[in-house]
Amino acid sequence: MHDKVDRRPNLVFITLAGYFLLCVVLRLAASPSLEIDEAEQAYLSQFLQLGYGPQPPFYNWLQYGLAQLLGPSLATMTLLKNGLLFLCCLFYGLAAQLVLRDRRLSAISMLGILSLPPVFLLAQRDLSHTVAALFAVSLFLYGFLRTLTRPSLFSYLLTGVAVGVGVISKYNFVVVPIAAILAALPEPELRKRIFDWRILAAIGIAAAIALPHGVWVLQNLDAASSGTLNEMKEREAEGRLMQSLHGVFALASAIIGGSLVPLLVFGLVFRGKIRAIWQAESQWTRLLGRILVLCLLAVLLVVLGVAATHVREKWLVLFLVLLPLYLCLKIEAAQIDPAPGFRRFVPLVACIVLGTLVIVSARAVMRPWFGDYSKLNIPYASFVEAVVEAEGRPPALVLTNDKQVAGNIRTRLADVMVAIPHLSDFPPADAAKRPLLVVWRDEKNPSPLPATLRAALKASGVEESAQMPRQLELPYIYAAGPDRYRFNYIWVGE
Repeated sequence: MHDKVDRRPNLVFITLAGYFLLCVVLRLAASPSLEIDEAEQAYLSQFLQLGYGPQPPFYNWLQYGLAQLLGPSLATMTLLKNGLLFLCCLFYGLAAQLVLRDRRLSAISMLGILSLPPVFLLAQRDLSHTVAALFAVSLFLYGFLRTLTRPSLFSYLLTGVAVGVGVISKYNFVVVPIAAILAALPEPELRKRIFDWRILAAIGIAAAIALPHGVWVLQNLDAASSGTLNEMKEREAEGRLMQSLHGVFALASAIIGGSLVPLLVFGLVFRGKIRAIWQAESQWTRLLGRILVLCLLAVLLVVLGVAATHVREKWLVLFLVLLPLYLCLKIEAAQIDPAPGFRRFVPLVACIVLGTLVIVSARAVMRPWFGDYSKLNIPYASFVEAVVEAEGRPPALVLTNDKQVAGNIRTRLADVMVAIPHLSDFPPADAAKRPLLVVWRDEKNPSPLPATLRAALKASGVEESAQMPRQLELPYIYAAGPDRYRFNYIWVGE
């Protein structure tokens, strides 16, 4: 099998498809309960909107479409995420083939994506919008490099589509096309492609895709920007100088954390050739190197401009994803035979990604052995089944004050509206639906009905006497011993 892949590197596409299919299977087998991003997507898949808050809407739109087509479920969410990751690798590999002569190097660059921690670890734990943005970066890279190497109206339009999709996938994506244009300008042969009239068509289609959400952003600027900016500022009380120092340190740490694994993998595989690779240069290494540097400089300016003190690795992965291709271009420029490296690279990356996948998939089973329960262990499915069985019918409407609860119940009651009154408009027509199920989280102690839910019940015409909470304790999923999770709920019949 190994020799076959060595002779036919395009088989790596099939291998990657098998890997992401395995990711889907193991996630479905691990637990029916949802992680944070999964629960949010399940809840938001009820609505088709131009904007959903601090994140752009592209991933939400895809999730909404799948929910309408196949129903809201863990399966549809897992398929979407891993499908986008596969497409990311696919277009990345196609982009690499445009600028690398040796197919084994293009395969190495494509597999190199899996060596990035946000891809092989964080994406298999809980990511959504970043996954869509990674797909957009790879699609842009393919369109951009195709425009530079084989210019046509189609390649310009494809690049424009990628830019439009990227902008509505993750706001920091906009740095990538700007950096790419600036990086191409010093190269005379590439500069001609930038000043081609067809770039106007690319700009037009990108603007058409991004404009509807752009209008929403202008009307909801605080909702679109406050979440990420607040998360970046962890040390408000410090002086500006100390904030800047903490921000630079956080950025440097995130760059090292995001690039260390791929650098170590390439270093181990091509040991003894590092000096030659470092000194080698070509038109394409200069282009990719400039894009990387410009992207990271832009992040540095943002960090200093907003006095950020916290930078996460997943925010940088849109830029660091260019690193594997850059390294492969350096290897080719150094005229190093890639065959021995390819034979070492494939099993090394396979060990990293498969080992991590097994650990991530097994955490729902293993953590309860140590008395530690995660969101994957909360028995939402058992709760819904128990309430429906006890009442003899499903509710017509579910009210809750928490996205985690809302998303999990949404996947169990696909035809039932699940509402969070303080996060979305609570339609008066829906407010009168009966029977009504009201649920709120209660990990440790019985708690009174939250004020937001009490107000929603009052608006629904539910009398105070009917607002008596009930408790239901159920064993955790994979519970070690008698440990149980308590749900608080109210059932309002006809």
